[in-house]
Amino acid sequence: MRVLIAGGGTGGHLNPGIAIAEEVTGRPGNQVLFVGTARGLESKLVPAAGFRLEVLDVSGLNRVGAGRFVKGLLRLPAAFFASRGILKKFRPDLVVGVGGYASGPIVLTAALLGYPTAIQEQNSHPGFTNRLLGRFVTRVFIAFEDAAAFFARRKTVLAGNPVRRKFLQPSTTAAAPKATTSGPSGSMTVLVVGGSQGARAVNDLVIGAAAVLHGEGRLPRIVHQTGPSDEARVRERYAELGLTGLVDVRPFIDDMSSALGTATLVVGRAGALTLAELAMVGRPAILIPLPTAAADHQSRNAASFARAGAAIVADQASTTPAALARLVADLCADADRRAAMSRLMAKLGRPAAASQIVDELERVAGGPTKNRGAPA
Repeated sequence: MRVLIAGGGTGGHLNPGIAIAEEVTGRPGNQVLFVGTARGLESKLVPAAGFRLEVLDVSGLNRVGAGRFVKGLLRLPAAFFASRGILKKFRPDLVVGVGGYASGPIVLTAALLGYPTAIQEQNSHPGFTNRLLGRFVTRVFIAFEDAAAFFARRKTVLAGNPVRRKFLQPSTTAAAPKATTSGPSGSMTVLVVGGSQGARAVNDLVIGAAAVLHGEGRLPRIVHQTGPSDEARVRERYAELGLTGLVDVRPFIDDMSSALGTATLVVGRAGALTLAELAMVGRPAILIPLPTAAADHQSRNAASFARAGAAIVADQASTTPAALARLVADLCADADRRAAMSRLMAKLGRPAAASQIVDELERVAGGPTKNRGAPA
């Protein structure tokens, strides 16, 4: 089976696509081609994962300024033409969109040309591109029950968000945190993740909370992923506060499975991928939803995990550094509560998501051995 996976831009879109690709190529005789943009994370992560990438010159149309909207529109004709060329060359048995700029043109082109098609929606509230594509594709894979309301029931499958294979290893999956290097307040490790690109507001809250905890003599070891664009500023702020060497600042964490596996507690956004990975490793979390996310979907994502007892939600607008410091300190001091949250978090994991999705993709494509032939 030849599968084309389209989309990317952020880790939230891309990593579920790579998880699907790993499952596809783990079955004999299958091939995968990714299509994305030269500007997104896919330009780095797809080749690093061992997959081939074709690029489209396309940009967003939703929730952008007038100038960028016009530029995006002007790029579309060439993107559709290029999509047709990629499809003709690769001749996939099936095309899957995972969200992001490149997903729209090539999935829509494939659907109109009669290819079997599918989309994978990571969030509780689908984005603009997937809501549109859902009308044309053969299957829609969703991760949250709330998303089902946006798609035809006959084509919708609740599978959860697939995670990469390294998250399914026994050493990572819902295991107790490994021993960590002791910090100023013992062996607790708080991992801060604002998403694949970082989050300035989360960074500022954590910097302030770290200062409060340090002043109280309760600062745990903190591993702080800042995002590449905010690394220098965050390092400077920690230096001004006298915390250089007490906080492990990193612009980007390549091996997130290991980072989560050694964390006592996670502070971060409520993107769908973050939540799926947290569930697979069973880590308690303080979630700070992105308030400007489309249709406030991160708040909806976080609310479902809070209702399950697996996480605490901290509103970005109303949470102060002192309040965040109290939450962190209280959880670090309460091993029983952390253990209960970890158990409830692990119950939300869907380790079979990727295999369930690929099983259904094989059915949609006509079986695992069906192929449209060699590339033209």
